[in-house]
Amino acid sequence: MTENSIQERGAGISVTSSRNTRAMIDKAGPQFDLAYQSGVMGLSARPMKERFVSIDLGGSNKCVLDFVRCSYLGLDNHPEIVAGAIDAVTQYKSLHWSCARTRLNFALLTTLENELADLFQARVITYSSVLAANMSALPLIASGHLTGNKKPVMVFDRFAHATLAFHKPTLAAETAVITIDHNDVSMLEQICKQNPCVAYICDGVYSMGGTAPLEALLSLQQRYGLFLYIDDAHGVSLFGRQGEGFVRSQVPDSVGGRTIIAASLGKGFGASGGLLMLGSNEHEKLFRRFAIAHAFSASLNLAGVGAALASAKLHRTAELLRRQIFLGERIEQFDRLCKTDQSGLPLPIRFLKIGDETTTISAARTLIDRGYYTSAVFFPTVPQGEAGLRLCLSASHTKEGIEGLCHALDEVLRQDKEIRR
Repeated sequence: MTENSIQERGAGISVTSSRNTRAMIDKAGPQFDLAYQSGVMGLSARPMKERFVSIDLGGSNKCVLDFVRCSYLGLDNHPEIVAGAIDAVTQYKSLHWSCARTRLNFALLTTLENELADLFQARVITYSSVLAANMSALPLIASGHLTGNKKPVMVFDRFAHATLAFHKPTLAAETAVITIDHNDVSMLEQICKQNPCVAYICDGVYSMGGTAPLEALLSLQQRYGLFLYIDDAHGVSLFGRQGEGFVRSQVPDSVGGRTIIAASLGKGFGASGGLLMLGSNEHEKLFRRFAIAHAFSASLNLAGVGAALASAKLHRTAELLRRQIFLGERIEQFDRLCKTDQSGLPLPIRFLKIGDETTTISAARTLIDRGYYTSAVFFPTVPQGEAGLRLCLSASHTKEGIEGLCHALDEVLRQDKEIRR
């Protein structure tokens, strides 16, 4: 499928050739200004018990219940994980080695990657962030070295995370890059039928809620050899007997040579950094030699390594299942009290669409005043005119906290409707 034939298809597909950062900033700037001025973004805070934080609002402190952090299992302040970070720095008497990983690595980092490989049953390479992992992987996929020396057509889901979509112009210098509508399996299959080599880039669990149609994608992979690159940053730890994630818990026993999974060591995992799950020894060698963040940057620091090792140990205990169950209970409770488009999904992310950006920011500020911190989300995170509140539920939230949030949401949104009348 050539670029011209792609363009002729019209709605539902677009071809990447350049980036327009200036236009994005010009459109989003006023909303960011308002959000910062209203005290709903860029806040400084200190953690307190459960999911409470003390935030600095113009020189005065306010205790609010946090529904912004993505530590879905509440592991980000687990005492054993904190102790693991401290022990690693104490043991090595260092925090960071400033050298490329092709030269020198902490031995403890090698231990971590071996532990994670065993935990997730895949070849694992860690990175300082998921952004660094994505930056490393996508150009190598575009090169064709992972797909039998055939450069694939790189197909992005329209809702793919910003840390994926950011790289489209770079990839477009190497091969054809197109974007299709969210979860449009039918269009993806058409592209597979008309191209000998296709790679699909998407999220496993989307940051605004919902998931990839994994069963359908695996079917396309089986029928057409589709290469899958799935960022499961929001799914790791929440699913699977050992927290392998939404995607890894559903793919075949072996990740194989046509699937790469990116994941976070923060979020549900409760530590810091990112990783890639690979299924091929040849792929691993290629990444360790040519991935940009491996060959020309440094690894996650030792505190992050120690924290991740402690979390990996926790993932092998009954505590993981207990926290997964607690999270499921909080999700079910929220859905009973507050209906959203994601109601009924076993995911901790809920999005309440409001529409108007100014109204959304005002609602978020009112909720802070009532003791609840939620994310005011607007362009470029979501399309213009589709702003709303994102809520991240956690196993550490109490039943009383969920109930209080839902009552506050109901009052705030009801008041907004009355004002609009």
